Amino acid sequence: MDLGPVLVTLGALFLIGLAADSLGRHTRLPRVTLLLLCGIAVGGSGFDLIPAEMQVFYDFLSVMALTMVAFLLGNSLRRETLARHGAKILVVSLVIVVLTFTGVSVGLWLAGLPTPVALVLGAIATATAPEATHDAIRQSGADGPFVDVILGIVAINDAWGLLAFSLAMAGAAALNGAGDAAHLWHAAWEVGGAIALGTLVGLPAAYLTGRLKPGEALESEAFGIVCLTAGLAIWLGISFLVAGMVAGALISNLARHHDRAFDEIEHLEWPFMMLFFLLAGAKLDLSLFVGIGGIGLLFIALRGFTRVLGGWIGGRLAGVSPRECRWMGAALLPQAGVAVGMALIATQSFPDYGELILTLTIGATVAFELIGPVMTTLAVRRINAGNTADASGRKPL
Repeated sequence: MDLGPVLVTLGALFLIGLAADSLGRHTRLPRVTLLLLCGIAVGGSGFDLIPAEMQVFYDFLSVMALTMVAFLLGNSLRRETLARHGAKILVVSLVIVVLTFTGVSVGLWLAGLPTPVALVLGAIATATAPEATHDAIRQSGADGPFVDVILGIVAINDAWGLLAFSLAMAGAAALNGAGDAAHLWHAAWEVGGAIALGTLVGLPAAYLTGRLKPGEALESEAFGIVCLTAGLAIWLGISFLVAGMVAGALISNLARHHDRAFDEIEHLEWPFMMLFFLLAGAKLDLSLFVGIGGIGLLFIALRGFTRVLGGWIGGRLAGVSPRECRWMGAALLPQAGVAVGMALIATQSFPDYGELILTLTIGATVAFELIGPVMTTLAVRRINAGNTADASGRKPL
């Protein structure tokens, strides 16, 4: 490998990311969307400036960035947060997943898609983008109960999504004449194994980290545990997102000698996230989005509508305020790599429908990667502004 073009490209991408980050801080635009747009501009759908050598770094950056996000989302599942909002997180997340899966599947089936394809796409629609949601919320500076619930939902949503996808794949295989329990066993291993791995990593890490410098976790400790968790998860064929979330939750709840569990991960995270979003944008093929046609637009509309409706219904059932219910689903619109991973698995199991499933999924991902962070930012800012207005006695937005 010629390192010259790689190092030049890395330097340019960091500077582009710095400019996008700075612009995001001075405007209301989410920096995630800005980074994706910059990536599109320099990628294959734009000026095609990314050398082929950089592609080998994308998988590494994706795993590292997502595992760090998973640890930080696990940190949002603290004992006190779950005591206050655990029921809301569970109810809203389940309602959104069930309603999204059902609404998208039925809608696509009524539009004429084969039942197996409709089921698989309905399950794919349940996936979210934890990295985009988390960063949009962090950039907004918002906090409070609404943010706690959103972060909690994002933390557990991919576990529900994997289960829904496995059930859909088993059902689709049965309808296609090749039904077996392989997909259900795979889901049990992917989620159950990830929980076990997260526990095996998180429990000793909670007690051993932050000892070399009392009360302070070191960057090397944080980086080492992230790499260990991600590597073992990939090696075992289980979800590194779920494993990272479980480990992060255990560390944040049990490591009482830390001032703030794994605070150093936040310092390490952003450079990886910056490159991850830039290269993700560079890999997006906008021609696929153009080619999805009316059925693709229907898929996007159904997913958007069912998530907003699911957030409203779930919020009402969980006792969330009406204003927060209106924005709950909108804050959970981002979708990215997990959905594409599901689509790739589906194409292997259903090669006859593979091109259709993958094209629709990637096209929808392009839309939700760009629109989703904007809606997340808008939602948390509206709720934050409304809460501020309530506290001051003014009429809320």
